[in-house]
Amino acid sequence: MRDERLIVVALGGNAFQSRGDRGSPREYWANAYKSAEIIVDLVELGYKVVVTHGNGPQVGVIDEWMFLGLKMKGLPPMTLDIAGAMSQGWLGYILQQAVYNKLVERGLLNKRVRGVVSLITQTLVDKNDPDFKDPSKYIGPWYEKEEAEKMSREYGWIFKQDPRGGFRRVVPSPDPVRQIELEAAKTLINNDFIVILSGGGGVPVYINERGFLEGVEAVVDKDLAAERIATSIRAGILMILTDVDKVYLNYGRPDAKPIDIMTLSEAKRYYAEGHFKPGSMGPKILAAIRFIENGGLEAIIAHLNKAREAVEKRSGTRVVPDHILKT
Repeated sequence: MRDERLIVVALGGNAFQSRGDRGSPREYWANAYKSAEIIVDLVELGYKVVVTHGNGPQVGVIDEWMFLGLKMKGLPPMTLDIAGAMSQGWLGYILQQAVYNKLVERGLLNKRVRGVVSLITQTLVDKNDPDFKDPSKYIGPWYEKEEAEKMSREYGWIFKQDPRGGFRRVVPSPDPVRQIELEAAKTLINNDFIVILSGGGGVPVYINERGFLEGVEAVVDKDLAAERIATSIRAGILMILTDVDKVYLNYGRPDAKPIDIMTLSEAKRYYAEGHFKPGSMGPKILAAIRFIENGGLEAIIAHLNKAREAVEKRSGTRVVPDHILKT
């Protein structure tokens, strides 16, 4: 049985930093408190909330800082998996504090929620995943074409044009298998804690020939990781929050068509027809498809600022099992 009051919320990159932000601590805190309001709104509505979040801009910035800064000092750079772990600590800290303070402000701490915990999470992947040969995950800041080409020549990084504009570095994004720390998370969830886990998709790891975990240079897609979490904890709802109000067919074109609700079959057909770009809406739709296929009650894709309206079916796009629209 799925718990219809258990919801996994996957916060997009705009939960911490919007395009145009300079990335100052003040901006990060302001954005985190806006995201905390959304999470606590759901608690007030009677949901038990589990949170994951993206780290695309932040992990790229950390990796560039470490690569360029250490290189200038003649020191070996850190690896991308370490950068991912650092971003989980950074973003988890500000989000858990913001959520905690909002719970206190609304008188919900120790009533509906016992506390807020962020977990440094490792996500198991296949070291032979095809994305290692053709990287697809956008990370870091946006650059003009000339600057991106210069950095590519100097550092060997791969850049692609982001569907949202500009050029960004791309790195491998292997498909998530499961979160290593999930049982610990379940214990906290069952004891009424809000858990923030698998930030940025989690640190990608594989199991080597000795049975040991080993990190890999990659960034896991947070929406696909969120589906693995939601399915594993038997959540009823997967909510993916982003910077658009709905899912659109022909997005960005004059004939763009918003979608309020679509069945699993419709979502699979639109996905196969190529309506959703790999670097933007594609992983969100794929996560929704997998969630419903695995028994989820509904997946919601909505704007970050419309989360409450979306869960009340007044905004966003819902993906549901086929039988829902046949009755």
